[in-house]
Amino acid sequence: MSTGRPIPQRVSVTRHDLRNPLGEILGFAEILGEEAGELGHGHLAPAFAALSQSANTLLKQLNQTLTVEQLQANPLGADELGQAVQRFSQDATDQAKAIADRCAQLAGQPFLEDLARIRESATRLGERAPVLLADLFEHEVASLAELEQLDSRSGEHHPTGETIFFRKPAAAAPPGESTDTVFLTRGTAARPTGTGTVLVVDDTESNRALLTRRLSREGFTVALAENGRHALEMLRKHPFDIVLLDIMMPELDGHQVLTTMKADAALRHIPVIMISGLDDLDTLVRCIEGGAEDYLTKPFDPVLLRARIGACLEKKRLRDREREHLAEIEEQRRRADELLHVILPHSIAVELKETNAVQPRHHPNVAVLFSDVVGFTAYCDQHPAAEVIVHLQALVLAFEEIAARHGLEKIKTIGDAFMATAGLLELVENPTLHCVRAAREMVAATRALGCGWEVHIGIHVGPVISGVVGRRKYLFDVWGDTVNTAARVAGLADTASVFVSEPAWAAVRAECHGQSRGRHHVKGKGEMEVFEITGRADAGQAA
Repeated sequence: MSTGRPIPQRVSVTRHDLRNPLGEILGFAEILGEEAGELGHGHLAPAFAALSQSANTLLKQLNQTLTVEQLQANPLGADELGQAVQRFSQDATDQAKAIADRCAQLAGQPFLEDLARIRESATRLGERAPVLLADLFEHEVASLAELEQLDSRSGEHHPTGETIFFRKPAAAAPPGESTDTVFLTRGTAARPTGTGTVLVVDDTESNRALLTRRLSREGFTVALAENGRHALEMLRKHPFDIVLLDIMMPELDGHQVLTTMKADAALRHIPVIMISGLDDLDTLVRCIEGGAEDYLTKPFDPVLLRARIGACLEKKRLRDREREHLAEIEEQRRRADELLHVILPHSIAVELKETNAVQPRHHPNVAVLFSDVVGFTAYCDQHPAAEVIVHLQALVLAFEEIAARHGLEKIKTIGDAFMATAGLLELVENPTLHCVRAAREMVAATRALGCGWEVHIGIHVGPVISGVVGRRKYLFDVWGDTVNTAARVAGLADTASVFVSEPAWAAVRAECHGQSRGRHHVKGKGEMEVFEITGRADAGQAA
């Protein structure tokens, strides 16, 4: 007879350590009963149903008896529970052995392996129950060392093993039939199909095996980890959709693994369901507060397990789609940003993004360059479109590179015309000289294309206005008499030459060689003298 004050911690540990093997028996009995029925061997189903009923009855008695309040009110309940455990242990062992004897020809098959697990769990339950139940009361514990020794007996530690993946079994041939020996095959009946990869973390091999069998029957892919350290290693190497995490484990317990996962940006999105024989409220609350999606106590109900895994996976899929959608939005934003910087100068693009508008600007001293291909319209009529575009693309790319190298800002292309400015968005000491140097290189680059094209270029300098127009298709442009005059000067230029207006010549005459090409009537300007740039002032080199 047990007397004395029950120790709360010892009661909780005893509940956990007795529920574990009992849950294994119950779980494997349910699975084997399902498979026997699915495979057409219904005469085995009653044996498994009876075993499950006995396990559930004992589980109910265990839950009712092993509370501090109940043990204080009825200390004899521990002795009665111990006797019930011993009877169940012997009956379960005998029943599993009897079924196995009828399946002797299936040695090594999973069905017999599961029956062996039932026998092992029943034997372990019968051996451990007397020790655990005897140490529930205060006077039974002689010293702290004895309590620690009991703790070491309560835990099960297994060496780290290989990662094992299990998938839903493939269909097999119809089972054989016999009155004495039963032949069972796997996977011949349709099962609900789950999707997703589940990591089961538990230091007890039989618990891992039970969850593997249950989840693989539901169609999930299952991976196993024997302790918390191994689980974290696997999580960092392989993608998982959900983690079923035991609490009481060596090295790192479930709480530590959960805390580590939620602190890791790469792992915190993986849902975690805690599975433990501990069923006290404080443990449940600690798990939920630590970031666990859910909490299940052993032995678990297979329907509830499937429902909660399904709910967690669905939430994860929604979160994954949300992350993918946000990533897609970010990629589209990045591409739009790149496109905006292609269409608009950098400073203008930045202003448009920040303020959703671009303020018009007046610029007092800007050099404007216009380039035009000689005879381009006739060339288009005489050559295939693909050839025209290839050469035009090469010309524009060359002009863009030259303009950037000399500090010019490309404004736009209009057909075969190329327009750029100097001193517009970035101040330079002599914007006209920058345009002249770029223009001379553009003439040489056009000839280097080898397609027979030549260009004529005109440059003028003066005040302009800049801004962005349009909303569906943004266009940054410059306006003013300076722009129109530069276009007129380009029209006056000879083939493969650079002409500048009189104000532009005044700005570069100290740096360049040139000659007057006379006075011409310019629309909107009247008579105007233009000059041709022939070289640089130092040794006649190209300007």
